[in-house]
Amino acid sequence: MLPAPRFTAFNPPRRILMGPGPSDVYPEVLAAQSRPTIGHLDPLFVGMMDELKSLIQYAFQTKNEMTMAVSAPGSAGMETCFVNLVEPGEKVIVCRNGVFGERMRQNVERVGAIAVLVDNEWGAPVDPAAVEAALKANPDAKFLAFVHAETSTGALSDAKTLCALAKQYGCLSIVDAVTSLGGVELRVDEWGIDAIYSGSQKCLSCVPGLSPVSFSSAAVEKLKNRKTPVQSWFLDQSLVMAYWTSAGGKRSYHHTAPVNALYALHESLRILAAEGLENAWQRHHEMHLVLRAGLEKLGLNFVVAEDYRLPQLNTVYIPAGVDDAAVRTRLLKDYNLEIGAGLGALAGKAWRIGLMGFGARRENVSLCLKALEEVLN
Repeated sequence: MLPAPRFTAFNPPRRILMGPGPSDVYPEVLAAQSRPTIGHLDPLFVGMMDELKSLIQYAFQTKNEMTMAVSAPGSAGMETCFVNLVEPGEKVIVCRNGVFGERMRQNVERVGAIAVLVDNEWGAPVDPAAVEAALKANPDAKFLAFVHAETSTGALSDAKTLCALAKQYGCLSIVDAVTSLGGVELRVDEWGIDAIYSGSQKCLSCVPGLSPVSFSSAAVEKLKNRKTPVQSWFLDQSLVMAYWTSAGGKRSYHHTAPVNALYALHESLRILAAEGLENAWQRHHEMHLVLRAGLEKLGLNFVVAEDYRLPQLNTVYIPAGVDDAAVRTRLLKDYNLEIGAGLGALAGKAWRIGLMGFGARRENVSLCLKALEEVLN
């Protein structure tokens, strides 16, 4: 028999999280997660799930019946949308302007479908004209997939226009809202979004590990009329939906839900609803303006043009001669402050500074600017 390992309890330090995610978690959310665990079929828990579904619908601004939280992080939300809707041989227009557009392409090809790429420069939004050209050139396309808020660059694309194009050319839209939900304007029903996924750990300031998703009636119809089975049993929404919604409040067992994590998501969305969506969007914008002024004063240049810049994810070029890793290490060691490294084509060239959810407040902005000034000097 192997000897029993002996460790002390893990007690992490209090960090200020200003990277691309996870974000600082609301104290109330951490407290909610520590409440007593009850069964995932307990009538009280089922009642909480009903409230949680309504809160997710509010955050997405949708009345979609098929709205829930996938029991896994945003990457699983991405896969949920693709494996449920896209079948082998179908054609998907995939917009790629960063790391997460590329992950969409990989999802499309893993289900045996055909990805038609619309590429844009890193730091630029998705170009609607290029998308329309691809839709015209591929009249047999079934889907348009794009990232609303590209976390690898900090670029915001025009989801309303892109979804209108999808509808115009008879396509269903699949939208990545992992970093946009709760941070910038997002209106699922008004913009005609068919399938959307997000993550709990960004602007919702919840613990990582859950992915809110929503499917329009047209997307549900596509799922119901599949010619082939959904490749993933766990992510098959036709099975999971019976757990999230059922007549008389009775739920069909599908999997053991992450009970305490769902308490946390309920609390984070309750806080968002209490603040009001439009107020949250405005707060993120105002904190971005304060941060922007300070960063420009330090001589740091943004990767993304102002018109397309995410307020909650600020990507700036690293000054010439500055050691990327050394700066981030010192920020973490001396200030307990985390900012993000560049990703993909921006690795070693940029920093990503997050202002997400609970983290989008003046004291965080002040600390970040003061720490950067001292370290860079």
